[in-house]
Amino acid sequence: MWLDLGPLKRNPNFLLLYTGQFVSTLGTMTAYVALPYQVYQLTHSPLLVGLLGGVQLIPVLLFGLLGGALADALDRKRLLALSEAVMALGALGLVFNALSPTPSVGMIFALAFVTQAASALHRPTLEALKQSLVSPDEYPAMGSLSAFQGSFCAIMGPALGGVMMSQWGTASVFGFDLLTYLVGLGCILALRLPLSAAPTEAVSLQSIREGLNFAWARPALIGTYIVDIVAMLFAFPTALYPAMAKAWGGAPAAGLLYSAMAVGSLGISLFSGRLNRIRRRGAGVIVGASLWGLAIIALGFAPGLWWAFALLVLAGGADMISGLYRGVIWNESIPNSMRGRLAGIEMISYLSGPLLGNLRAGWMAEQMGLSLAIWSGGVICTLAVLSCIWLLPAFWHYRPEPVETASNSA
Repeated sequence: MWLDLGPLKRNPNFLLLYTGQFVSTLGTMTAYVALPYQVYQLTHSPLLVGLLGGVQLIPVLLFGLLGGALADALDRKRLLALSEAVMALGALGLVFNALSPTPSVGMIFALAFVTQAASALHRPTLEALKQSLVSPDEYPAMGSLSAFQGSFCAIMGPALGGVMMSQWGTASVFGFDLLTYLVGLGCILALRLPLSAAPTEAVSLQSIREGLNFAWARPALIGTYIVDIVAMLFAFPTALYPAMAKAWGGAPAAGLLYSAMAVGSLGISLFSGRLNRIRRRGAGVIVGASLWGLAIIALGFAPGLWWAFALLVLAGGADMISGLYRGVIWNESIPNSMRGRLAGIEMISYLSGPLLGNLRAGWMAEQMGLSLAIWSGGVICTLAVLSCIWLLPAFWHYRPEPVETASNSA
């Protein structure tokens, strides 16, 4: 079954928000390749590229839970607009730094920290707001649309970023990112939301604790966090792309590598309608993450750029299978009154794995070379994920409860 566009057709506010974030995400993904590539250009160190991920993890851990609590307590439209504006300022700072005769690596790290801190407010707020704009029976379709958006932008963004870097330098990429943030901000400000949609939960340590207790009491949620962190921690390879690209063609090759996983993700998301009908959501997460690990093992032995590209396409498709089921489990299990707080926990889980994984990959590559750093991580990932079948049986057998629709509740 093809991608279900129903939520976009039936919900004007969701259409406006989706359009703005589509443009904004495209810009973000161009910067996604430019930021580590610029660090590698200035330092020639895979370890420092990996350390960039460690720096970006700090604000996620510091502000992720707070951002989720704020999303459940404050006006989500205003909070989303504020965070989008701060990220735009971060992109502006990167433009000025890139145009400097001597770009500062320290400034890159500082601006990456600030931008990620704003993202720690942006992501939970966006997830909570999106969920409030569609009906519960549209959650799977909404998840597929979000997956398509992410996959498309993750293909076009790095590819576009690679071309822009090779032609006009990194400043052009960060300038484009700035413009797309402004488009996203404009769409957020244009939203017309009912007053009844405003959250009423107070911000407090108690509210954060309630979110943590809610997640801990649900094996399906805990399973999604554990599998994702394990898979990304041991097998996320993107910190090594600049070093790989150096031998295979420079900036254009880097753009191709950064786009590859998203090609596989896009292919899966386009045909996600059939996957949405499978009710063994937990098994889908584990199977997808295991296939991801196997693809990364093979990547460690790739003899050239196009072999690496093909294997990353397979890895991206496997990760999308796992990610689709994770997203559906989250939307099926979490009421909107707690969606911000739980989205903060989700953000910590799905960002800490890749960011720590980049740090691991960079350190291992410095110590023992690119190939071993990649395939050994894939082996550990696959074994660890498969062990969850026995360690997390409730998650492996998870099926959703029937969803109340408007017609059912009338």
